Amino acid sequence: MPSPGGADAGDTRTPYLAGDGPLVLAHRGFAPDGSENSMAAFDAAVALGCTYVETDVHATADGVVVAFHDDTLDRVTDATGRIADLPWEQVRRARITGGHPVPTLEELLTRHPGLRLNVDLKSDGAVEPTVALVERLGVHDRVLLTSFDDARRQRALDLLSRPVATSAGQARTAAMWAASRLLVLAAGIGVGTAELARGRLAAPGRHLATAAEEWTHRLVRRVAHDIDAYQVPEHFRGLRVVDHAFLDAAHLAGAQVHVWTVNEEADMRRLLDLGVDGLVTDRADRALAVVSGRS
Repeated sequence: MPSPGGADAGDTRTPYLAGDGPLVLAHRGFAPDGSENSMAAFDAAVALGCTYVETDVHATADGVVVAFHDDTLDRVTDATGRIADLPWEQVRRARITGGHPVPTLEELLTRHPGLRLNVDLKSDGAVEPTVALVERLGVHDRVLLTSFDDARRQRALDLLSRPVATSAGQARTAAMWAASRLLVLAAGIGVGTAELARGRLAAPGRHLATAAEEWTHRLVRRVAHDIDAYQVPEHFRGLRVVDHAFLDAAHLAGAQVHVWTVNEEADMRRLLDLGVDGLVTDRADRALAVVSGRS
């Protein structure tokens, strides 16, 4: 059945997004204490009832994939240095806020077999070891791979033996946003030509409206080819990204729209009322309560 946002889970290429109702994606786990991307944060998200968590990955100098946002250890651990320059033996000794070790992606996948992971490939060096891990564990249906860099994201998809869910990077998202504006213009042609129904231009007007609509629908579907979701901020550099037009275009193409990072209950309710399909949030406790209260 269609989700409340309008994208049909049956349209997705993998089972990753299948399910009823808006999704809650725990952003770097659930860590009000600041222990983001720690196993304790992921455990806490699972304990709350989350099916989805969002995390980021880098690879160490010896190819171990770690769940960590920054490219250096400096901000949230007691150690320093670029992860890509350090061996796993050194990274594993670092302690995240609260005294927690840096987890590997493999540890996270095996610790919670029912958990679905939204994995942001933060570096080119993380692509091949992440793909190798997905292949070795056979978790294609449990992961969504994404990156702000569409070329990096596509490289990962091309290396996989089976499809996985994926969300668009910045370039593909910008293309969908532009296509959604054309969808609005095509609808406007239809509105304008409706007034011509009494005159000689009625038939040409109808043909123009129909042609414009069909062309923009084809364009939207082409732009969203192989994209399962758009994971976006509500606004970007002063531009409103998430509006009815963007949602309509994504849903027309069978893709979901997840908004990040939404932490206030009022914003959660407003976005769900607008029709978004998922909330990426630091406050999974609040989001789960909001979603539960709507069912």
